[in-house]
Amino acid sequence: MTITEVIRRNSAPLKPQPTGVSARLPALDRIKAVLFDIYGTLFISASGDISLSSGASLGGAAEEALRVVGLDLKNGSGDQVVAALHAEIERQHQASPVEFPEVDIHNVWRSTLKNLSELGHLECSPSAPPLARLAVEYECRVNPVWPMPGLVEVLAGVREAGLEMGIVSNAQSFTRELFPAFTESTSAELGFAEDLCALSYEHRQAKPGVYLYEQVATALAERNIRGDEVLYVGNDMRNDVAPAAAVGFRTVLFAGDNRSLRLREGDPMTECVEPDAVVTDLPQILAILRLAPKPE
Repeated sequence: MTITEVIRRNSAPLKPQPTGVSARLPALDRIKAVLFDIYGTLFISASGDISLSSGASLGGAAEEALRVVGLDLKNGSGDQVVAALHAEIERQHQASPVEFPEVDIHNVWRSTLKNLSELGHLECSPSAPPLARLAVEYECRVNPVWPMPGLVEVLAGVREAGLEMGIVSNAQSFTRELFPAFTESTSAELGFAEDLCALSYEHRQAKPGVYLYEQVATALAERNIRGDEVLYVGNDMRNDVAPAAAVGFRTVLFAGDNRSLRLREGDPMTECVEPDAVVTDLPQILAILRLAPKPE
């Protein structure tokens, strides 16, 4: 079973929850590229973010995910698995020299399974455990996702207008598979340029650090696109708006789902940071880019 098939099998429709925030939709001129966050922006996220960032953890989900891939617990519980998983993440974070480290969740699961096996908590210890499937089986259970309303419409509108598109997101390898799982098109087919996509697991650095944004800013500069000609869309004032603004991008706060909206009031990283626009549903992005009429 492919990762795309696993995501489809474990997914069910979700609807955004109202935030009570009012939209602010100024026309933004001279935009040549639009960059997006993924969790909580392009996709509804039941936990509000990718599970590694949200802190989501369910012992039952761990037990089910292990069982599905043929690994059975003995003398242990799903809660112990989750604790071991998070301890390994913390260990790898502590070993990293960067301020905002990221892990490759496959490596985390590999080490966690080895530790559990040595402690006698796994029924068997395969030489090549199905790490990719295990990671996504667990993620789908702790953090169900569904496309945000208007996702395909917005991406098509931006693409057809000839604007460059990219992604800056805290993510894992399975994150890319959300696009074919729900739209039957890859991220490239939807219009995202590979060199304008920076996912945290690939660089071992995460938001709210500016590193991922700087990588894409450099790629954009090679296309003669300045920072003030770039629009970044995200749902988190600290992780998205503040670092995007710090590298010179113009910003949109996506306030379309109460699960994932992060205003971060009182956070020193967001002090004196103000998004250029606030949208409460994705198609409003087309309006502020003058690609569609402004809603009444």
